[in-house]
Amino acid sequence: MARNDRVRILVGTRKGTYIVESDRTRRRWKVAPVAHEGNEVYHVVADPRHPGEVYAAVNNMFFGPEVQRSRNWGKTWSEIATPLAPMRKEREFQMNESNPGAPVARPLNNLWHIEPGLPSEPETLYLGADPHLLFRSRDRGSSWEPIEAINQHPSRKDWSPGFGGACLHTIIIDPRDSNRLYIGMSSVGTFRSEDGGKSWTPTNKGVEAPFLPNKFPETGQCVHHVAIDAKDPDTFYRQDHGGIYVSHDRMSSWKRIGKPLGDDFGFCVTSPAAAPGKAYFVRLGGRARTTGEGHFQVQEWTDKTRTWRKLLLAKAFPGHFGVQREGIATDNLAPAGIYVGTTTGQLFVSPDAGRSWKLVPFQFPAIHSVSVGNPDPR
Repeated sequence: MARNDRVRILVGTRKGTYIVESDRTRRRWKVAPVAHEGNEVYHVVADPRHPGEVYAAVNNMFFGPEVQRSRNWGKTWSEIATPLAPMRKEREFQMNESNPGAPVARPLNNLWHIEPGLPSEPETLYLGADPHLLFRSRDRGSSWEPIEAINQHPSRKDWSPGFGGACLHTIIIDPRDSNRLYIGMSSVGTFRSEDGGKSWTPTNKGVEAPFLPNKFPETGQCVHHVAIDAKDPDTFYRQDHGGIYVSHDRMSSWKRIGKPLGDDFGFCVTSPAAAPGKAYFVRLGGRARTTGEGHFQVQEWTDKTRTWRKLLLAKAFPGHFGVQREGIATDNLAPAGIYVGTTTGQLFVSPDAGRSWKLVPFQFPAIHSVSVGNPDPR
């Protein structure tokens, strides 16, 4: 197999999937033709265990959601299995006319996140969906099984959707142990499993839910996104509706770190492999949901010194920009590449860990998600 020296930005948008390609210098970018045109694509991800394989969470308001896969870096795509919501009895709307009262399968609302398993499990995929559902495939998406311990969790009766729906949007696997799983749901919070999904524990201690009477409940926080530190898998960075947090104990407790920023509302966070102990956030105004101070900006957190650095781009990129929960990503090169997609269709690229930025010269539809297909290591 030929060596892969390309960096690919995988972009899910309101109107389709785009793959943007460059070499390792990350100076010039080529935008491939759109796939899934006209569909809402909430997440696109490369499977590093199978070079060239890419998965997309494709949603259509008329025809429903689909899991799509490409085996040639997005040149062609095909639909693979898409799960159904767990069986349940329907009383108000009986669909199984031949057997009244029998359980019936109900379709999912939207697919939100696809997560490839570890290299030790080359056939495993995870899928997060609305309404608050987690699935696993052990055959690369040919079939899916619901993970009932979270889908039917005892606290589910208290779960509520966020503004974007009842979405399970974050799935993280501990790189040291495939049985240790983490998820994030809006507006429910984070959970951890130590036994491959057989049981789940809420992990929201210290995270404020400012919109609830009980400000620090066990569940009910509106977590927007979570990133794991690539070099320290016990450390996590969390962007919540109510602020920015860090955990150093596998999410058992959280400490708020965003107060020095003023309004530390936002949706997205990432932590690059080449910059251990650093995380990048796009801070937004809590009411306007856009970047402040009249220009695009990214905030860098250094965990060792507990300090913030603002990456100022006032002259180069004036305006107000929105960024969604999957809207930021980093590559595995050094220095780290940082990629940010906006709700108005701009794709910002920094090839040097935020020291300089360029705008990909292409007007995308509103961007839902950004991820990276990394080149082979040297």
